[in-house]
Amino acid sequence: MAHKIVPGSAWALVTGAGSGIGRCFALRLAATGYHLVLAGARSSTLEETKAMVLARAAETEAAAKGRKHPGSGFRPEVHCVEIDLARTEAARELFGYTQAEGLPIDVVVNNAGMFSFCDILATPPERIERMILLHDVTNTQLCRLYAAEMVRRGCRGHLLNMSSYSLWMPFPGLALYSASKAYLRAFSVAFAKEVREHGIRVTAACPAGVATDLYGLTPRWQRIGLRCGVLISADTCARKGLRALWRGRRTVVPDWWNRLWIPLCKLLPMWVLRPIRRFTMKFQK
Repeated sequence: MAHKIVPGSAWALVTGAGSGIGRCFALRLAATGYHLVLAGARSSTLEETKAMVLARAAETEAAAKGRKHPGSGFRPEVHCVEIDLARTEAARELFGYTQAEGLPIDVVVNNAGMFSFCDILATPPERIERMILLHDVTNTQLCRLYAAEMVRRGCRGHLLNMSSYSLWMPFPGLALYSASKAYLRAFSVAFAKEVREHGIRVTAACPAGVATDLYGLTPRWQRIGLRCGVLISADTCARKGLRALWRGRRTVVPDWWNRLWIPLCKLLPMWVLRPIRRFTMKFQK
């Protein structure tokens, strides 16, 4: 059953909303009837997402003229917050903004992320710190702050954390990235059990390859990956992540065929990984 709300009756927060999966989350939540708070590192890309949300709402309104159905005149209110989320104080600052503006958040999508494919010994200490802050510290604090506020308001809220399929792939070059995403999934599953009695749902989405700029793939290789089925689109990832959230699932791997490979990823021996490592060393950065 589709998730339905009275259009304009609730607010959703999306981090990393300036592009890719985050932008798709924003578009889908607005289409569902949510007002939006978009947070990210660059105001220019956030404004682009805002413009797309409002343009799509205008198109929907124009198409619905003369017909009566729920949400036909809804134009979401959109706030853009430029913020560096890879800092210890970031979560409190973002929460403080929504509180000061009087925006009661019912849905939080912790989507902001950064990718690193590099051996730990070759990884700058600053990158290690920023990735753990962004993926783990900030997301944990945001979940805690907004869940506590949802409980105070008696809101049956939703929290979606973007983990990664790589948590089952602790391979050379992915030590930092896969470990930070493994924490996020473990935290989400346990936290979901803690807040269930308050009517709050928590989901960890663990997509494999997604056609975005996160991995440094060119648009051409993204198109090839989509055609081959190796990658899924950002919108497909957002759609399946939200569907799992509305249904109360604690973990979702967006495409079923990727679930089949999880046991193999865990069992790959070093004699298989060594040649892969030698090949991929030139891609590490």
